Amino acid sequence: VENAYEAFASLLNLVDKSRPRKTGIHPTVVIESSAIIGKEVYLGPFVYIGENCQVGDNCMIFPQVFIGDNTRIGSGCILNSGVKIYHDCILGEGCIIHAGSVIGSDGFGFAPQSESEYMKIPQLGNVVIEDHVEIGANVAIDRATMGSTVIRRGVKLDNLIQIGHNVEIGENTVMAAQTGIAGSTKIGKNCMFAGQVGVSGHLKIADGTKLGAQSGVPGDIRKENSVMTGYPAIDHRSFLKSAVLF
Repeated sequence: VENAYEAFASLLNLVDKSRPRKTGIHPTVVIESSAIIGKEVYLGPFVYIGENCQVGDNCMIFPQVFIGDNTRIGSGCILNSGVKIYHDCILGEGCIIHAGSVIGSDGFGFAPQSESEYMKIPQLGNVVIEDHVEIGANVAIDRATMGSTVIRRGVKLDNLIQIGHNVEIGENTVMAAQTGIAGSTKIGKNCMFAGQVGVSGHLKIADGTKLGAQSGVPGDIRKENSVMTGYPAIDHRSFLKSAVLF
C-alpha cells in the first residue's frame, strides 16, 4: 500500500468495530426528568445526567460519568469511565473523551484584593467541543469567564493536558501529553505540539505551527508553519546550532 501506517490503522478499526457493543441503560443510572436521551444509547452503572441535558443517538456513556445541567452531547460520542462534564457545555458528534477528564471546570480567575488575599472571579461561560475531537485521560479544559472555551473540529489531545479559560484551539491541531495552554490564547489550525509545551496567556499562534518538546512560548507566533524549539521558543534549526555551542 502507499501509506502503510494508514492501512494499519484501517485494519485495527475493523477489528475494533467487530467487538461487541455495549447496550442498554443500567438500573443505577439517574436521568433527570427534563433530559432527552437519543436512540441506541448505552448508559453504564451510576451515570448521572442533569436537567435539560440532551444526549444524541448511539452514544456510549460508561460508568460513573457525570453530565451537568443544560449540557448537549451530539450523536456517536463515547464518554469513558469517570468523565465529568460541567453544566452548559456542548459536545459535537463523534467525540471521544477518555477516563478521568474534566470538561468545564472553573477557569483560574482570581482578582488580587491585598498582598495576601484574592477574590474569586465567577466563571460564567462554557466549553464548546466541535465534531470528531478526541481527548485523552485526565485532561482538564476550563470553562470561559464569559463566552466559550472552544476546541475546534478534529482536534486530538493526549493525556494530562491543561487548557485554560477562553482558549481557542483550531481545527485538526494535535497536542502531546503534559502540554499547558494559559487563558485566552488562540491557537491556529493544523498545529502540532510535542510533550510538555507551555504557552503563555493572551497569545496568538499561527496555523501550522510545530513546537518541539518542552518548548516555552512567551509571545505571539505570527508566521504560519513555523517550527520552533526551546525556551523561549526559537527557530528549530537555530536552537540545534545553539545546543552544539552549549
